[in-house]
Amino acid sequence: MITALKTALRNRRDRRHAALAEWRAGWSADLDAPGARKAARYDMNILDHGIIRKLWTNRFEIAPGVWRSNQPSPEQIADLAQMGIRTILNFRGVSHWGSYLLETEACAASGITLVNGRLYSSAAPTKQDIHTALMLMDAAEKPMLMHCKSGADRAGLASVLYLLARGTEPEIAARQLSWKYAHLRVSRTGILDAFVDAYAEDRQKTGISFLDWVDTVYDPEALTARFTEARGGNRMLDWILRRE
Repeated sequence: MITALKTALRNRRDRRHAALAEWRAGWSADLDAPGARKAARYDMNILDHGIIRKLWTNRFEIAPGVWRSNQPSPEQIADLAQMGIRTILNFRGVSHWGSYLLETEACAASGITLVNGRLYSSAAPTKQDIHTALMLMDAAEKPMLMHCKSGADRAGLASVLYLLARGTEPEIAARQLSWKYAHLRVSRTGILDAFVDAYAEDRQKTGISFLDWVDTVYDPEALTARFTEARGGNRMLDWILRRE
């Protein structure tokens, strides 16, 4: 019975995702088409929870000229331009969501370069993920801002990578994965904390630098197995605290 319920819920979710994808395809190609901009705003504010981000933002400067935050609205992007931000790194990736389309338009209007990358909130970062993210951060014109959806997990991971690659102590870098940014270690996103903990443990033993550790020691599959075994899993909690 439990298996049947899970299957039914998964099928319902898949049908909903397919319907939303079809709906977005109807207006995402041209925001100037009748009704398209209104649909994009609805998508951003309601379906992507932008209304919450209007009330609360976790924008923070992690290093001189390097900021992190949750998904900025077009109005917030205009404010960022006034702050002098030159580059926005979007670690949600390219999409047809209204948030992304309006962000792309707002960046162009404000003279901000938008760079798209991809990080994940509930999986151990691969070595390629790490190197690609750092390459994007290194190449970005500063001042820059990095964001994901909630600014909690992927923006936190990006901030950790930026700091560790520059020699910051793991214990200090780990503060970027904090409840004050809405990051919750108790859910599947705790794999990001386990990633930092693994480096901290090896660094304490050998003094190895972060990128040397990534290239010669780090094993994402082994880390995932240890994390899964130690945590035991809580699917209900994961569903409640689900991330992208």
